[in-house]
Amino acid sequence: MINSLNQNGMKPSVRPHHSRLLPILLSMMVLCVGVAEAQPGDAERGERIYAARCMLCHGEEGDGMGAAAERLNPPPRDFTMAQYKIRTTTFEEIVPADEDLQRMIHDGMPGSAMPGWGDVLSEQEIQDLIVYLKTLAGLEEEEDGNLIDYGTQVAVSAESIEKGRVIFHDGDRCSECHGQDGKGDAVKKLKDDSGYRTWPRNLTKPWTYRGSNDPRDIFARITTGIAGTQMPSFDDPASAKRLSIEQRWHVANYVNSLAKTDKVVRPENTVIQALRLVDQVPTTPDDPRWQRALPTTFFLVPQLIAEQRFFTPSNDTITVRAVYNEVEIAFHLEWDDRTQSRPGDETAEKIAGPGISEDAVAIQLPIQLPAGPEKPYFLRGDPSHPVNLWSWRGGASDRAPGVSLATAQGLTNTTERDPAAAGLKGAGSYRDGTWRVVLRRPLVTTDPGQDLQFVEGEFIPVAFSAWDGSNGEQGSAHTLTTWYWLLLRPPPGNKPWLFATLAFVLVLLVELWWAHRAQTRRYT
Repeated sequence: MINSLNQNGMKPSVRPHHSRLLPILLSMMVLCVGVAEAQPGDAERGERIYAARCMLCHGEEGDGMGAAAERLNPPPRDFTMAQYKIRTTTFEEIVPADEDLQRMIHDGMPGSAMPGWGDVLSEQEIQDLIVYLKTLAGLEEEEDGNLIDYGTQVAVSAESIEKGRVIFHDGDRCSECHGQDGKGDAVKKLKDDSGYRTWPRNLTKPWTYRGSNDPRDIFARITTGIAGTQMPSFDDPASAKRLSIEQRWHVANYVNSLAKTDKVVRPENTVIQALRLVDQVPTTPDDPRWQRALPTTFFLVPQLIAEQRFFTPSNDTITVRAVYNEVEIAFHLEWDDRTQSRPGDETAEKIAGPGISEDAVAIQLPIQLPAGPEKPYFLRGDPSHPVNLWSWRGGASDRAPGVSLATAQGLTNTTERDPAAAGLKGAGSYRDGTWRVVLRRPLVTTDPGQDLQFVEGEFIPVAFSAWDGSNGEQGSAHTLTTWYWLLLRPPPGNKPWLFATLAFVLVLLVELWWAHRAQTRRYT
């Protein structure tokens, strides 16, 4: 009986006739899915998809010369050359595996303008696009290429990582381009086969890898090289630097170990928590006391609003720490930069692109703390909400590094001021592909109409900008962040801290309500 109890005293979860039909239905579903996946791609359908989704960047002919190409760094792939960055076929092969092309289309290329289309295109559409892409290089009649030999994967271990480190540095095999610490701080200027400037990968930032930082993917890049670039294959029998399969696994494990997890951008981290000290704040970037403060990392994005708009950034993140005492506050700013840009320095100018300028960084703060959710315009404020700009520049051959201070009331209204009058000081160091800069100032100044007065327990808007002088960045051509928050965290047991937190939560709720109301009005 349908409603009778089973041997355990429970009602059956599936009716008897459904039980008989379920395996049949499942089999039919599997068969249908299998048939759908087995359908070959169609070049005509793929061409229509390409025209709608890909042509803007990759061009009508697939040569990488689309309308948006000049604004992109790295430039879009030239499909007519049959040179694909991510592949698992051997280095001498021309034809990539369909799985390689599928992965590139589905997942995109991190660290570039190539998005992942997995949420937009169906699997069938991706297959159609793959077939069409092959026609652009005349590969439609070519047989599938031979896959690389992975051999027996070497497990990640301290021993394997150390062996990989030795191989990495032996004869500057990898460190010549990727640097001693893997940060891509090149010692020579590199160009790809098309003449575009290229930068070695910063191996400490795995989120920028075109593939992933899984050892298997790294092994594939080491084995095949990257076509069209100066990244060679270390499986080339003609190369004196050829590595065995086991050696390549050791290097892959070492490269995997270089990832800096403390520089990963975590969306939930929007507040810089300034640590209160009982002694003096650190004045140099390498003071070990900075490690006691919590790091917070933010994305740097190109400035695209004001003239001169900037589309080809090299700096992508900045890590911030802050400390304070009863008298002074100090910020520690750290970002990776492949070159130390010093105009007039022969070595720096040899590596840099055209129009070298100083490396620089800036902190933006409102002059007056906002009473509600409204903050100054994130790009240099506005007449009603002026901002302070604390800047530090790396100097040139004829100019020492130094700080500057300005009050801004909009993009075209900036007044330079004497940093010494406000007590603003700074120090910087460049080492192993990383800038570390300290900017500090008294909590309270003699000119509250021109300077922010820091208050313990208050949530203070703060934003950052950075300039890579070797990448032609100067003036409004730079990278920046939006507004985030700075909190001078009071000692434990300080009740005003509780009230400030509650007030901050209330402000956030008001902001969310206002945004929801604005969105509702927009669509009604």
